[in-house]
Amino acid sequence: MKEPNDVILKTATKAAVVIILAFSIHLFLSGHHNPGGGFIGGLAFVAAVVLLYLVHGIEKVQKNIPVDFKKVAGIGVLISVFTGVGGMISGNPFLNQAFWMVDLPLFGKTEMATAVLFDVGVALAVIGASLTIIISISDDR
Repeated sequence: MKEPNDVILKTATKAAVVIILAFSIHLFLSGHHNPGGGFIGGLAFVAAVVLLYLVHGIEKVQKNIPVDFKKVAGIGVLISVFTGVGGMISGNPFLNQAFWMVDLPLFGKTEMATAVLFDVGVALAVIGASLTIIISISDDR
């Protein structure tokens, strides 16, 4: 059987994936002060990977991105839980946020917050769980 000539689809997908990933990072980083955060940033990342799966096939993408997404989900949950426990260790309620100001070169005074660590955990949990479900559904033979 002859391979389909889908050069336009693959080229457009490369551009779309870059745009979606950049938007995913924007959503993740803006989540501390604006709408967004780990959950929606993680879902946007999943949308980019699913687009790659649809165009290139799951086997080819998994060969190029050899990640066990079950472990990614587990690590994300652990990061989120440990961030919450950190507040308890310091004598505050679970998931109490701590923040401080740091003087970074090039950026100047920048706020560092534990909420960002929580968002990292949420994003990893969403990415891992969503892609595990999608891969499991696609493997149903």
